[in-house]
Amino acid sequence: MVLQSLQGLPAFIAYFCLTVVAVVAYLAVYTRVTPYNEFDLIRQNVPGAAVALGLSLLGFALPLASAVAHAANLLDCAIWAIIALVVQIGVFFAIRIPVPDLSNRIAAGDLAPAIWLGLASLTAGLLSAASMTL
Repeated sequence: MVLQSLQGLPAFIAYFCLTVVAVVAYLAVYTRVTPYNEFDLIRQNVPGAAVALGLSLLGFALPLASAVAHAANLLDCAIWAIIALVVQIGVFFAIRIPVPDLSNRIAAGDLAPAIWLGLASLTAGLLSAASMTL
């Protein structure tokens, strides 16, 4: 019985490792694309940076989870992870159109633009996840 349950362990490990690598890559790319360093701002106790980054990470994780659930194999999953990353980067640039000073305001500690960015990222993630019918 236990051995039957553990048959899926190699696949679990492979997909889990892939998603951890994808999340680290996402954070590396996202924090390089933004004009401020989220981790420095979080260390300085700027809540807006934590809200924006945390919700954008969740917006990335949702389609990543969908990719894992629907992927035919690890390569397929990795390709969809890249697509999810591109969508999230696109959202960062698109939502700055109505709020051009978004980055400066988040860096200054304003919460409203951080919430706007975070929820836009989360919305894009939900839509991306739902669109991944693979």
